[in-house]
Amino acid sequence: MSFKSKVDQSSGSSVSKKWSFLLCLGCFCAGMFFTNWVGTVPQSKGIMRATAMEAETLKLISESCNLKVKEEKHVSKDIMGEAFKTHHAIHTLDKTISNLEMELAAARAAQESLLDGSPLSTDTNRAESSRKRRYLMVIGINTAFSSRKRRDSVRATWLPQDEKRKKLEDEKGIIVRFVIGHSATTGGILDRAIEAENQKHGDFLRLQDHVEGYLELSAKTKIYFATAVALWDADFYVKVDDDVHVNIATLGETLVRHRKKPRVYIGCMKSGPVLSQKGVRYHEPEHWKFGEAGNKYFRHATGQLYAISKDLASYISINQHVLHKYANEDVSLGSWFIGLDVEHIDDRRLCCGTPPDCEWKAQAGNACVASFDWSCSGICKSADRIKEVHRRCGEGENALWGATF
Repeated sequence: MSFKSKVDQSSGSSVSKKWSFLLCLGCFCAGMFFTNWVGTVPQSKGIMRATAMEAETLKLISESCNLKVKEEKHVSKDIMGEAFKTHHAIHTLDKTISNLEMELAAARAAQESLLDGSPLSTDTNRAESSRKRRYLMVIGINTAFSSRKRRDSVRATWLPQDEKRKKLEDEKGIIVRFVIGHSATTGGILDRAIEAENQKHGDFLRLQDHVEGYLELSAKTKIYFATAVALWDADFYVKVDDDVHVNIATLGETLVRHRKKPRVYIGCMKSGPVLSQKGVRYHEPEHWKFGEAGNKYFRHATGQLYAISKDLASYISINQHVLHKYANEDVSLGSWFIGLDVEHIDDRRLCCGTPPDCEWKAQAGNACVASFDWSCSGICKSADRIKEVHRRCGEGENALWGATF
């Protein structure tokens, strides 16, 4: 082989190696570029796709949360509404149960009195029919065995008699009775005298479980309200003494203003001194309960005339066996309402003086409900003077029969 041939062969081989190297390097670079392009683009698309999916998921979760919040708010409102309705229903039911308990107690008291064998009054035979209607008020005139002249003076002045009294009940819804218990000797001469008087006038309410006595006025007051609420369904129950002048129409107009109020206690409110000295009038044996010497009583209505609503009369009837009795009946009544949600109404027209006081007020167009002398705790010598008081301070029959309650 010639030297030229070898040179040519050696040169071709050298060129082939260089091109091979360059070709390999190009292929490697092309492969790297292709690999990066293929790997980068899908990854970017994958990330974008993942980000979009996450955003959509978050949106759905957010919407779901908002929907749940709205639903929870709606449910919360519904719960509050139902809770309010339930509370109102419970309150109404509680009030209904309370009223039923009062009526049941009143009916039980009436039944027990009937089972004793003696009628409560001449109205007992009509008690059932009387309870079917609603009266405006029951006026109980507190009286004693020795007060026949006082009763006759009341009958001759402000208390209608016979058919007019029946008309007063039927047309005006006003019941008026003299209230008295029994003597210590049952069926004795005092009781027989009252029975004879009742046969003539028919205007007594006899308290079967009460024995008359000045120191027993608190007990008499309890039994009166319990008996009256058992016999008559009325808006108000009034207690008045038999030496007080009363204008019935003015009393009715006064009470009607408070008819829709619950638990009202109406009278001339006072707060007199607690008298600890023995032997004085209105002595308080339990003075120590009212604190130091010289203290005054709590606010209460003066005893000559006061009125209470039916729910308070029913309360007395239900709880009469546990209500404490103080020496003075007006103090006792006031004490029974302490701690209760009672509205005390102070109306000075229920405690006017006798002429000229009540006369001046009548002339000024402000007629009095009740008139008496403070110095006598009633009209002084009322059997003799009440006619004069009636003439000068009475409202007249037209006022009564023309009144609408």
